[in-house]
Amino acid sequence: MGSRTALVEDLMERFPHVPREAVFKEDLLRGGVAFDPSALSDNESGEVKPKSYFIFSFDHGTLPELGEAALRRPPEEIILTGGPYDLRRTVVSVRVNPASPYRVAADEEGLLGLYLDGKRIADVGVPPMPEYYRHTLSNGKSVMEVAPTIQWGYLIYLTVFRVCQYFGAKEECQYCDINHNWRQHKAAGRPYTGVKDVDEVLEALEIIDKYDTAKASTAYTLTGGAITKTVGGRDEADFYGRYAKAIEEHFPGRWIGKVVAQALPRDDVQRFKDYGVQIYHPNYEVWDEYLFKMYCPGKERYVGRDVWHQRILDSAEVFGARNVIPNFVAGVEMAEPFGFTTVDEAIASTTEGLRFFMSHGITPRFTTWCPEPTTPLGKANPQGAPLEYHIRLLEAYRATMDEFGLASPPGYGPPGPGRAVFSVSSFMDSLPAQEATAV
Repeated sequence: MGSRTALVEDLMERFPHVPREAVFKEDLLRGGVAFDPSALSDNESGEVKPKSYFIFSFDHGTLPELGEAALRRPPEEIILTGGPYDLRRTVVSVRVNPASPYRVAADEEGLLGLYLDGKRIADVGVPPMPEYYRHTLSNGKSVMEVAPTIQWGYLIYLTVFRVCQYFGAKEECQYCDINHNWRQHKAAGRPYTGVKDVDEVLEALEIIDKYDTAKASTAYTLTGGAITKTVGGRDEADFYGRYAKAIEEHFPGRWIGKVVAQALPRDDVQRFKDYGVQIYHPNYEVWDEYLFKMYCPGKERYVGRDVWHQRILDSAEVFGARNVIPNFVAGVEMAEPFGFTTVDEAIASTTEGLRFFMSHGITPRFTTWCPEPTTPLGKANPQGAPLEYHIRLLEAYRATMDEFGLASPPGYGPPGPGRAVFSVSSFMDSLPAQEATAV
């Protein structure tokens, strides 16, 4: 293939059942996009909603390597439409890569477009600054710092613990830059609260609720680093659960409450449920037994893969299978030095994991791996996984859902090309269009 355009068009021709929008989206997510200065935001004082760095960097360079994009943040997400491929509305999370063949820039008339190999391939829309971002908490903190929204305003992302207690080379997941992201923002002098106060979260949500008059925000996610000991004297279930309890008491029924945490024992999972959490995400990260041990050493050491999977199944007895939605990081299956060397092998392994969970009524979802350069796997695999892997995964994912008669998971907005808002992978873009299902 002589160009990225040729690669993308070849895959669209070979896999016609995968929406063309998803092919571009996966390529942007795995490889990033460059931004012309004309396409950057004016941070929190401008008209465009800036990238919040809500948990990971999701960039292909450190802040000092991003140039002007580190000073004037790019938008949180972009929307692709039109162009020579007649793209339907596609929401894409922004992952900055100054060396990407994709570039967002304004034309002579000031209209933003996405360019590939120098050719304009889509119109680009950027998220407007929401009214609630223009207001600060009583202590001066911004809503964007405490309770940023993503997925075009659908999801409030509450990273209430900004670091992970799996620490160092022998414990950190080998693709995860949560701890580095914390360090780089502190080094740059940016506000980046380590442990968010419950009252701060409630105040930020009050501002969102007041000014989000269209009720675009529909769900919140409570998340952060793994807790192997305690934070503030609380174990993981109580630490994250107390935020849910406070939110549900102050805003009963306002949002769908979700929590991303480790696969915990059933009694701890029951506490989440009792606190008001509606959806539980005990992420299993990667399916293959050997890769789990090598790429998730902390999770293997403290819990172990088999116990982790059994706890996921057990949690379905608490939340109901439909409301247990574990994530995996799509692409690390092919990461050197231990990953599969062929797409066939990687897809076979990933599909085995999908069939395991879906046969129990549990529908995993996935995040497209971004090889952040400060992580071991990012350093060893700067190009990420082949685009073909990501496209075939979308095909296998939908086929496995159909096999077990499952519908799109709750809490993610509407599925279907041109409708989906989930921005960090294309799994929702690739499913049949239907009305969003309730919890």
